[in-house]
Amino acid sequence: MRVTPELAEDLVACAHELADVARVATLSHFRSRDLAADTKETHRFDPVTAADRLSEERMRAVLARRRPQDAILGEEYGAAAGTSGLTWVLDPIDGTRGYLSGTPTWGVLISVRDAEGVLYGIIDQPYIRERFEGGLGRARVVGPMGEAPLAVRAHRPLSQAILFSTFPEVGTPDEAAAFRRVAQGAKLVRYGTDCYAYALVAAGQIDLVIEAGLQAYDVQAPIAVIEAAGGVVTDWQGRPALQGGQILAAANRELHAEAMALLNG
Repeated sequence: MRVTPELAEDLVACAHELADVARVATLSHFRSRDLAADTKETHRFDPVTAADRLSEERMRAVLARRRPQDAILGEEYGAAAGTSGLTWVLDPIDGTRGYLSGTPTWGVLISVRDAEGVLYGIIDQPYIRERFEGGLGRARVVGPMGEAPLAVRAHRPLSQAILFSTFPEVGTPDEAAAFRRVAQGAKLVRYGTDCYAYALVAAGQIDLVIEAGLQAYDVQAPIAVIEAAGGVVTDWQGRPALQGGQILAAANRELHAEAMALLNG
């Protein structure tokens, strides 16, 4: 799809309005001691709260007013068809487990895509008030320390790299074994920051994120932000990862190739 300057400006403004309303909605429940959570799965605790639902409801209301012709894919309320060729992909709280625990690094993920790929994305961190954006000619973070351009780290070997993942138990037993092959060679491995890890790749703070079992709404905004900052995001075989699954996000192609070789044995 050809994106005119006028369309790009409207999409960016709409995305920021979505992030603004989601910030208010999520913070209205954060660290509430009586916040209850349902679970979406029976075999493990996969929580959803009133804050998740409210955040997505508020964002969908903005889209109904500003961009009613666009499709929507949201974590909590599924897909809604559109006619424009554009789809908004929404994760109203990425890191609900962290949100329930009171940790500050959960986020809101917002992206817009056409048939070819993601055009633009936002990783918003409501509590710490950092907002990372990428695509349509933009790559920046705005937060308590002001505004700064996003740029990934220069190449360094895996032995000098910082690797993040949300859970130590990465995917299936085979996927976890593949992850450990990379982790054993890294300088530092950290866990538990959900979407904030992808923002840190884009900001030049860390080198790698490796995960498995993700959904489209988990990855499309991070893909836009990291690629705008000069990084690489694929699945573990080097293919496009727009639908989620196995994710390998790297600051540069050299480190991406080194990690991918280890992931595939």
